[in-house]
Amino acid sequence: MKRYGLIGEKLSHSFSKEIHEAIADYTYDLIPLSREEFPRFMEARAFTAINVTIPYKKDVIPYLDAIDDAAKAIGAVNTIVNRNGRLIGYNTDYTGFLYMVRKHGIALQNKKVLVIGNGGASAAIQAAVRHEQAAEMIVVDIVKDNGAISYEECFAHHLDAQVIINTSPVGMYPKSGASPLDLALFHCLEAVLDVVYNPLSTKLVLDAKDRGLPGVNGLEMLVAQAKQAVEHFLDTLIDDAVIDTLYKKIERERNNVILIGMPSAGKTTIGQSVAQRCGKEFIDMDAYIVENCGKSIPQIFEESGENGFRARESEAAIALAGRNGAVIATGGGIVKHKVNMDYLRQNGIVFFIDRSLDKLITTDDNRPLSSSAQAVARMYEERIELYRKYADHIVNNNTTIDACAERITEILNR
Repeated sequence: MKRYGLIGEKLSHSFSKEIHEAIADYTYDLIPLSREEFPRFMEARAFTAINVTIPYKKDVIPYLDAIDDAAKAIGAVNTIVNRNGRLIGYNTDYTGFLYMVRKHGIALQNKKVLVIGNGGASAAIQAAVRHEQAAEMIVVDIVKDNGAISYEECFAHHLDAQVIINTSPVGMYPKSGASPLDLALFHCLEAVLDVVYNPLSTKLVLDAKDRGLPGVNGLEMLVAQAKQAVEHFLDTLIDDAVIDTLYKKIERERNNVILIGMPSAGKTTIGQSVAQRCGKEFIDMDAYIVENCGKSIPQIFEESGENGFRARESEAAIALAGRNGAVIATGGGIVKHKVNMDYLRQNGIVFFIDRSLDKLITTDDNRPLSSSAQAVARMYEERIELYRKYADHIVNNNTTIDACAERITEILNR
């Protein structure tokens, strides 16, 4: 019986199964292995072909009978094919990364490039950076070894880096609030690439975009290297067009739809309609908070004040940011705290539901801050620029709910 799959230490959030099974006609298994299980698995050789991820890309090499020249030069393997009992190793991270770089038109030639991390994935990226003729490549890692410098040395001598590439797991779900570096330190920065693909946009990538710089996540690299792995698995050639098609499909399915806007702008009703049209789960953040706290929003305000409610709101934003493929209607004040949007944007496309001030409800017992027309007007003035700042798309809701929901659906299906 033929067996294909992925080995690594923690695989519960891997996208590889759906990618391989979309490209090829075989079942692809996720095979998590502990350090103790890994040697037994490799010695048994009970597979047709496998991919390899953290932390085994270098550890697999002693078990192989042959390695292709590219993988040998890199010193790491992420693809193994069992040919009549002989294990042959390849590295498709290298070509997958080059696909991503070229797809986004990011120039590495004659640039000072900072590579974060020094593991198996980093080895392939370093080879690609050398291939692209960077002027200088600096590798920084928590362990100063094998050519890597410390973060202290990086901050002392290399804040003029022009391109930053993260190959470390920092920023990966569930620790998606972390970033390996503060981009504010790098005054010559031109682009950021991150091999992490879960969340779809890491904190590092979002920081780059907020600074007006190209920020590229690792999903395209993942799909590109998987396509090339399938070619090795099946000894065939596949058109590169499948990469972009599959990348867009996964992004569309995995991204949450985040609705922001003033209280009574219609976010909940519109969100329910969009979820139904797109076959997605609908989540009302205020209802989520009420369910988790076991108290109504007015009760939370009465007992803990607005600050107490905002703490519960941030907890909800962090939790819901880890979901995929949901429509999330947020509370009107979600934008007041940047951390909320930093989390929600990682797996989300943000729509500002813009409704004219004169159409908003000015008294609502379930909304403690909407106590009068004057209070709503003050809120609108305070928040409008924040809504616009965080929005990927602005959709008007001054006509009908159906028209607004249809417009959002059209944008999502582009």
